[in-house]
Amino acid sequence: MGNDTARTDATGTDATGTGNDATGSYPDPWPLHGLVVRTPRLELRPDDDAGVAELVAVAYRGVHPPEQMPFNEPWTDADPRYLGRGTLQYHWRNRADLGPESWMVAFLVRLDGRVVGSQHLRGVDFAVTREVSTGSWLGMAYQGRGIGTEMRAAVLGLAFDHLGAELARSEAFTDNPASLAVSRRFGYRADGSRTEVVRGSARRQTRLLLTRDDFQAHRPAWVPRVSGVDACRDLLGAG
Repeated sequence: MGNDTARTDATGTDATGTGNDATGSYPDPWPLHGLVVRTPRLELRPDDDAGVAELVAVAYRGVHPPEQMPFNEPWTDADPRYLGRGTLQYHWRNRADLGPESWMVAFLVRLDGRVVGSQHLRGVDFAVTREVSTGSWLGMAYQGRGIGTEMRAAVLGLAFDHLGAELARSEAFTDNPASLAVSRRFGYRADGSRTEVVRGSARRQTRLLLTRDDFQAHRPAWVPRVSGVDACRDLLGAG
């Protein structure tokens, strides 16, 4: 009564049905929510808050033995009171900073519907370089089952087959044989090394490079099933 302002529902569509929702007259502000990569056992989707909450629970249950540290940034050494908050803030920062010039998509990896780890795919000036890098972690309860190999293959397939990548990079400490073995399986080649200081000690980091041709020669027999990628191309500089 006395108010002609159109009402909108939760989708942003006005009461008349003509609407100005994100999928109508305006572009979707976050097309990554529709991106899905599926493998024979896994489903990978870009992170959201509910999924990251599951990921935090996986981190609390353990990522690596306490005497080991496979990460450049020893984030798992954080005070347990703040590990969960720090994990959330890390994902929020990456989402907030994401754009065509520099992006990092943190895929939540699900096995049988449950989050078991995270697989990152990163690009800097991708429109020009056509180069990506990867990083990942997996809960200890799920290690040793080939899941790490499968989730790496998933994002490499996305990068090379759908985004137009020509090169992929990875790194691993020389005392991380599991990660190095995954890289060798896909045909990565040594590309130098560098020294990192982790927990106050010098650690040697092996740099690895994978070309499109080497990936095609070493990729698994299955091909990841990807949906929702077309809407993400401009956001990732792959238009």
